Amino acid sequence: MQTLELVLNIVLILCAAALIASVLMQSTKSAGLGSSYGGDTQSFTARGKAASRDKKLQTVTIITGIAIAVIAIGMLVFRTLFTA
Repeated sequence: MQTLELVLNIVLILCAAALIASVLMQSTKSAGLGSSYGGDTQSFTARGKAASRDKKLQTVTIITGIAIAVIAIGMLVFRTLFTA
């Protein structure tokens, strides 16, 4: 039983690292004060590629967040059932 707990801990740590990385790799949603004066010089294709990348990163963020929650709840249930 300790092996399963160790494996779940390692998977939880890897999911947490993936969540941190996916959040840090996302671009910011606001361009700041410079965008109000016409400072946005990106072409439409560059914006489309960035939006596609951000959408994928957002999906990865959601999936890893759900995985962390499921693993944490599973570890809690596992510990309460098999540790008396």
